[in-house]
Amino acid sequence: MPHPLDAAHLRARVQECVDAELAAQSEVLAEVGPDAQDLLAAVRSLLSGGKRLRAAFLYWGYRATGQPDSPGLVRLATAMEFFQAAALIHDDVMDDSDTRRGLPAAHRALAARHSAEAWAGDADRFGLAGAILAGNLCLNWTEELYSTSGLPPEHLQRARPVFDRMRTQLMGGQFLDVVESARSWEGLGTAERIERARRVIRFKSAKYTIEHPLLIGASAGGASEEDLASLSRYGLDLGHAFQLRDDLLGVFGDPASTGKPAGDDLREGKRTVLIAHTLEGTDDAGRRLVGADLGRPDLDELGVERLREVITASGAVDAVEAEIGALADSARLALKSTTGLATEPTSVLDQLIDFSTARSS
Repeated sequence: MPHPLDAAHLRARVQECVDAELAAQSEVLAEVGPDAQDLLAAVRSLLSGGKRLRAAFLYWGYRATGQPDSPGLVRLATAMEFFQAAALIHDDVMDDSDTRRGLPAAHRALAARHSAEAWAGDADRFGLAGAILAGNLCLNWTEELYSTSGLPPEHLQRARPVFDRMRTQLMGGQFLDVVESARSWEGLGTAERIERARRVIRFKSAKYTIEHPLLIGASAGGASEEDLASLSRYGLDLGHAFQLRDDLLGVFGDPASTGKPAGDDLREGKRTVLIAHTLEGTDDAGRRLVGADLGRPDLDELGVERLREVITASGAVDAVEAEIGALADSARLALKSTTGLATEPTSVLDQLIDFSTARSS
């Protein structure tokens, strides 16, 4: 049985579409001059890899309604990859991240270009400016891919409200994450801390990772209101579980698999469900350590290991693993409650539950 992300040879076909789109956009930027190619290089580097998860959920959401495979559908699915690229480039700027998928983040690569050329001004500011523009280009290309996908206009019109909602709500979710990183948890109970962390998950990750791409595909394909409601529940629960796994990997993941330095989420001070459970389950000494070290950009490997020990001993990892399992079960029940979807695509969506929740990168 092929990997669910490789069913219908989707990953390879999406990469072909990515490459073709970047080649076309390179010709457009050629009129601007050779310097504009630096922006394209930053995007090309990021889009040379990835799981293609969002493309898969759009593709199989459409196929689940009984609609056929087509180059237009792959092009529409590829729009999700450019949208994610925009989010990742901007997210790395906001988090001041050094790497993405094992390579320099876009703003770091552009800053290095500035330094190598010995240009005037501040290299880091140059890198930030270039990354913002590269991310904006990806947003433009997302819209272009959607509107020129080649699917029937009535199909695109059916999905347009979800597509537009996804783009707006992700920006709100990104800002919500920024706000929560700045807003103190002092004096809050565990339930409120968890609720605030879950709200960030819902709007920064769960919706645009799974629910919205899936609903774009299913809406375009003409799914019934009842099945769309079930797919929404599936997508939100699975998207939530996906991000909880991401939070665990951000603390305990192997950099060789994640492409990010070990403990990066701890240095960035991310207030996650994992940290909320840690503060609840640890003792006063553990809470003092979390308060002192969480969010320290200079936290070394020993400091990361100390925080990991506190997190593990608090029972937080077990609590998050239990929630991931419960959400995966809930997503599977929601998928099974659909009544008008095609069997093979639904089977792929079922397989994607395990992939999304048991991954190591």
